[in-house]
Amino acid sequence: MKLLAGLFNSSLGKKLLMALTGAALLLFVIGHLAGNLQVFFGPEVLNAYGHFLQSNVEIIWPARLGLLLTVALHIWSAIRLTAENRAARPIPYAGNPAPAAATYASRTMMMSGLIIASFIVYHLLHFTVKTPQVNFAAEDFHKLTYTLANGTECHDVYAMMVAGFRQPLVSGFYLLAMFLLCLHLSHGVQAAFHSLGLKNKAWSPALSTFGYVVAGAIFLGYASIPLAVLAGIVR
Repeated sequence: MKLLAGLFNSSLGKKLLMALTGAALLLFVIGHLAGNLQVFFGPEVLNAYGHFLQSNVEIIWPARLGLLLTVALHIWSAIRLTAENRAARPIPYAGNPAPAAATYASRTMMMSGLIIASFIVYHLLHFTVKTPQVNFAAEDFHKLTYTLANGTECHDVYAMMVAGFRQPLVSGFYLLAMFLLCLHLSHGVQAAFHSLGLKNKAWSPALSTFGYVVAGAIFLGYASIPLAVLAGIVR
């Protein structure tokens, strides 16, 4: 119980909590990307994958609830740490210059995090709740169905993705959100290593490069889907 209290009450505990939840969210982002990239294998593969997830409620709902809890804890710890840092230095630097060692990504972590959280809400309304008012498409996503090779009728995730990303405004917002997510990750990966005590002067350059490479690869993966739809490669 004392360990749990320390995790939520001390600055070190909140940094550890933010690092652990961030690592869990990074794994989700990579796993989600792996699932989404199946769109390039055609409707049969992607829809079979989507049907597997939707038909196993004992997997999907605990995963969703766990993800929401992880996001909430990550945001809470970030807000609390930001408030504590500001309280510890109530008087800003003269002229409010950025610290020399700080990158743009590190200085905008809170802003990009909140924008990403807003995008998550939109993304859930768009592709999970399938709210017609936010998809800008003529199709009713609820009515899109597909018959798998084994005769099983399921929701047509492939057609839904194509219809959604065919809208330039939707794709543009998605690309912007993915850019901010990866900007967030480029610093977050490095910060997580630091919070876990795995970053030192010798390893710092390599870990910084690793953070940028991971973030860049994730951005290219996610960006390839709407761009492929807009270019007519996926249709």
